[in-house]
Amino acid sequence: MTQTIKESRPADSAPAVGRSAGGMLVVYLSLGGLAFAVLQSLVAPALSTIGRELGAATADASWVITAYLLSASVLTPILGRLGDMVGKRRVLIGVLAILAAGTLLAALAPNLVVLIVARALQGAAGAILPLSIGIVRDELPREKVGVTVGLLSAIFGVGAGVGIVAAGPIVEHLSWHWLFWLPLVLVVVALLGTIFGMKESPVRTPGRLDVLGAGILSVSLVSLLLAISKGQAWGWADGRTVGLLALGAVALVAFVLVELRVREPLIDMRLMKVRGVWATDLVALILGFAMFGTFLLVPTLLQLPAATGYGFGRSVSQAGLFLLPTVLMMIVFGPLAGLLDRRFGPKVPMLLGAVSVVVAFALPALGHGAIWQVLLSGVLTGAGIGLAFAAMSNAIIENVPATQTGEATGVNTIARTIGSSIGTAVVAAVISSHTTARGLPTDDAFTYGFLVCAGVAVLAVVAALALPSARRGAASATAALPG
Repeated sequence: MTQTIKESRPADSAPAVGRSAGGMLVVYLSLGGLAFAVLQSLVAPALSTIGRELGAATADASWVITAYLLSASVLTPILGRLGDMVGKRRVLIGVLAILAAGTLLAALAPNLVVLIVARALQGAAGAILPLSIGIVRDELPREKVGVTVGLLSAIFGVGAGVGIVAAGPIVEHLSWHWLFWLPLVLVVVALLGTIFGMKESPVRTPGRLDVLGAGILSVSLVSLLLAISKGQAWGWADGRTVGLLALGAVALVAFVLVELRVREPLIDMRLMKVRGVWATDLVALILGFAMFGTFLLVPTLLQLPAATGYGFGRSVSQAGLFLLPTVLMMIVFGPLAGLLDRRFGPKVPMLLGAVSVVVAFALPALGHGAIWQVLLSGVLTGAGIGLAFAAMSNAIIENVPATQTGEATGVNTIARTIGSSIGTAVVAAVISSHTTARGLPTDDAFTYGFLVCAGVAVLAVVAALALPSARRGAASATAALPG
């Protein structure tokens, strides 16, 4: 395999951009990432309203979320690889333009079919995070990379929380169309800033796009995510669910075999042998599960009638506000993870974040009858997710060559997306399997839901412990350089 670096800048050389330009670069990247993350979760609380106003059944309306996840999972590694090949800024401009077009189309959507198409276009923006991290690594001084990457990574968690919080008030006081008009403003500003205020990154990996690998990976991810997203509605033993899971698994094996044989793979499988990479991807998968588990459990618990004896009788808007502490902690602890990374490496903040998430779910599993228990769980979840998500991106940077940042962070983003899908499906299955005669979730449904998330989060602690030290991680990145 032949890969070269074009106009590569040494890690300890002068930054490619000045201080003010670097600050604006971070602002534009942050706005794009925030818009994508908000759009990922903003629709979920309003799904029933959207379905009702468009005259669609709930099962059909759920495609609004499924289309977004499928598109993001399929296109993220492809666009991340293209960014490494032809220029990260160039691809980022295209991605933001597609996101703007999809968001405008969604705001104007007259029916469900158009809205689903618009959401598929929006999902292409899943590549924003790997492209942004690659640009930061290439353009900013080395001492600022960790904190900046921590901020950008935390924004993805923050945006998801903001979407859950803001959906209720927007739908109640405006309409569901404004779920897209408001983020469109952020997207347009980010697009204009990228076009006029950002230079092209000099680090490239010339080559050809692995079309065969991209096709096989697309079949695998679409099959797996479709089965996970629809398994609850179809039934986990249904032929469609089982068939898609089997197809996804077989295609994934075929993808790995193909990638090991082609000269210029979409994803360099040698990177997956690096302990710092596979351990980080496993943490991403698990904490993606946990984050969306809490976004489902907490609002559902808060909105249940107080007459049940365990619900809190809050409205959709009020329930969303109770997630504000979670969002605020993500904002605080994301950049903090960058500071910890600078001194101790990514292993320490990732481990602290994973432990915090375990405690965050273990506490409400033991008792969730008081509002302070729910709030404390949210605070710990936000702190843990903020630390771990930021540390994940820095761990990838530390363990792979600069020329492969896009593809490696793209895979990490996919792992997080798949984890989110699995977490949503599993927690929804737990809730729906423990209901009263009136169809309301029982108190045990939440106990078991929190326990499942806590148990899964323990695996993130184990994976974080498997990370190499900072010095060994740097050695791994050097060893991973293509020959």
